[in-house]
Amino acid sequence: MTTFRPLFVPDEIATAVSDRAWLAAMLDAERALVNAGAIAGAVPAHLAGRIAERCSPDLYDVDDLARAGRSAGNPVEPLVKAIRAGLGPEEAGFVHWGATSQDILDSAAMLVAKRALAPTAAWLDDAAARCAALARAHRATPIAGRTLLQQATPTTFGLKAAGWLMGLREARALVAAVSARRLRAQLGGAVGSLAVLGPRGPEVARLYARELDLAEPLAPWHSERSALIELGAALAAVAAACAKISGDVVLLAQTEVAEVREGGGGASSTMPHKRNPAVSVRTLACAARARRNAAALVAAEPHQHERAAGPWHAEWDAITGALEGAGGAAAGARELLAGLEIDPARMRRNLDLTRGLVMAERVTYAAAARSGLLEARRLVTAAAERTAAEDVTFRQALTEAEGLGLRSDEIDAALDPAAGLESAAALVDRVLEGGESG
Repeated sequence: MTTFRPLFVPDEIATAVSDRAWLAAMLDAERALVNAGAIAGAVPAHLAGRIAERCSPDLYDVDDLARAGRSAGNPVEPLVKAIRAGLGPEEAGFVHWGATSQDILDSAAMLVAKRALAPTAAWLDDAAARCAALARAHRATPIAGRTLLQQATPTTFGLKAAGWLMGLREARALVAAVSARRLRAQLGGAVGSLAVLGPRGPEVARLYARELDLAEPLAPWHSERSALIELGAALAAVAAACAKISGDVVLLAQTEVAEVREGGGGASSTMPHKRNPAVSVRTLACAARARRNAAALVAAEPHQHERAAGPWHAEWDAITGALEGAGGAAAGARELLAGLEIDPARMRRNLDLTRGLVMAERVTYAAAARSGLLEARRLVTAAAERTAAEDVTFRQALTEAEGLGLRSDEIDAALDPAAGLESAAALVDRVLEGGESG
């Protein structure tokens, strides 16, 4: 996706998951390892500083390392050689002391994820605040509720926005949980036993996690990949929440519906009149990419024995893709909501498209108090069928229906799209209060 990255991926995310960022994260892991070893007494303290100086990304070419890593199957092995090449024999011997390639690359992956999740979380927070503002402003604004893409019964645009808000909050909570608990350091040595470090192993692992500011696992997780599955799930949830908003906007912005509009952009290369929902489209594309790559993290399971033959290697690009997709989706949702234009008058006009049929459920329950639900449903269904087949309004068909038992004013009250939405407004308030109270 390198060619198209600037179109979909915000600069903050592109920087956080770039090749240089991965290189810097691997070097951060090597630096943390030697520092932890020195503190624990596993590495001579007077050597640690010189080794740490060699852990600068400016000293290495990531493409060269990747090419050199083909024979070993990962870029850490040539990176360790390159670090050692700039040191004396004594210092070089303590580079990568007690670690294996997977330790460094897994820890780097967690650092990359942590750095990419920070702006993603901020964009989710901003998008949620904008959804809350929309829900509050339109808590009682009638709009046609749609099921199976057809008008169903009225709801409020505020309740729709509150639904968006709930999705964003749930995704944000998952991101917070993963960031706090599941972005964890990896240090186990060749087979996860910390054998080279001897009795100092657990202490070095603890200090290593502290140096990296990552969570400390109970034990190495070389072939126990639930943390990456949970990371993928959180990123998929971000994608889903943002795609829900963008998907609804795309449908509501159709020419024939026109209840909302994106704030700007969306020009066509050939049709001057077009105002395409370009931000929504970009957001949906990013969300699709996040979901595909999150699924790849799940599909990489299981990992065989103490080190996987292939599944581990398949995770690296999927981590980058999922972070890019989710970050792009969160930034897109924020941008979309910041400029979204709402047209309550058009929403009200669209409620009249069916000549009153959108209120059939409310009429049925109003009549049920006198004739019973089954009989009321039969009579209202017959009136609805007549409205659909003849040039009459639903009101006229109801007025002329024998046995319905509703006065003219009661029919008018039941046909008011703004009536009966008290609970919708109350639900909006509950969602808003739920977020504000935690």
